[in-house]
Amino acid sequence: MPALPSLPPLSPSAVVSALRAAGCVFAEDEAELLLTTARTPEELSAMVDRRAAGLPLEHVLGWAEFHGLRIAVDEGVFVPRRRTEFLVDQALAQAPEARVVVDLCCGSGALGAALAAALGVVEVHAADIDPAAVRCARRNLAPYGGRAHAGDLFDALPAGLRGRVGILTANVPYVPSADVALLPAEARDHEPQTALDGGADGLDILRRVAAGAPGWLAPGGCLLTEASERQAQAAAAAFTRAGLTTRLAVSDEAYAHVVIGVRE
Repeated sequence: MPALPSLPPLSPSAVVSALRAAGCVFAEDEAELLLTTARTPEELSAMVDRRAAGLPLEHVLGWAEFHGLRIAVDEGVFVPRRRTEFLVDQALAQAPEARVVVDLCCGSGALGAALAAALGVVEVHAADIDPAAVRCARRNLAPYGGRAHAGDLFDALPAGLRGRVGILTANVPYVPSADVALLPAEARDHEPQTALDGGADGLDILRRVAAGAPGWLAPGGCLLTEASERQAQAAAAAFTRAGLTTRLAVSDEAYAHVVIGVRE
């Protein structure tokens, strides 16, 4: 059977035009990424079509840039946000000697991978309730010898981690249920609801993590999570009720609010 003829390559200007027509605000930057990632004209055409149809750029590329790493992101998996790099920086500043890291609600495993890359020799575990996320996290943690577990929060973790965790990150879903419908279509239509919906006030999962964290943290170990500006004080109060010494870190540049709790 004769091979099908290849598609003629799309020119850079044609890619930019297609993306701009689809409403992509950063069409030039996205076009450059697509052009350098696609291996064939056929693949480039398919990628442009998927992006123009509204699929998140990271799902189209198959990866996201995060804290200097290229993190694999499969379709249907939560895309790590660049603002969350601030959480990683806060964790490293708080516990630079940590040797056990746990990334709850891990999604792609971006936080665990970034921390492992920065800390060096470290035992890293991740957990998520979504099997697709766990599969993706396993790929991203493999270079660091990390393990990803499927299950609900702490129930997914090996019991031997109790009392040993130096850094516990939990990028929990924190969008109030009523606000999920107001999210951009890229998130609302292409990321799992379980990674977005945090319950009536957005803090249901955060409160569960805060309550369980002290039993898993080593003395001096820290828990870090994100919240919105309007939720930050209530989130900090949940950490304090759990017995953690709590502070709030804010980056105006990244528009990030990170709650940090330390087991004394």
